[in-house]
Amino acid sequence: MIFKSVGDRRPYPEHGLSHREWARIPPRQVRLDSLITTKAVLDLHSLLAKDSTFYGDLFPHVVQWQGEYYLEDGLHRALRAALHQRSVLHARVLDVDASETPGGPEAVQEAEPPRS
Repeated sequence: MIFKSVGDRRPYPEHGLSHREWARIPPRQVRLDSLITTKAVLDLHSLLAKDSTFYGDLFPHVVQWQGEYYLEDGLHRALRAALHQRSVLHARVLDVDASETPGGPEAVQEAEPPRS
């Protein structure tokens, strides 16, 4: 199995991060088999397009909530990694649980070191 689970919604609370705020989160390695998707359907045009990340972030967006990792954006990039026989990908990870504590998302970014 490529992912831990395939979901079709975002079960975590709305975080409200803009593209600019996501860009401030340093990417780190995440295992594909630890991810739960938030989309059950993929557009093959997106998967096969050569310029699929031209207008977006190069790194997928993952939300950590209640100990689980939810793939919010970048499903086609994660599948490409799997098709290339990779078990990890670099993603920006937002820990929603930690961002609900004093200090907000800024504190999360500094406290969460990149995994190798």
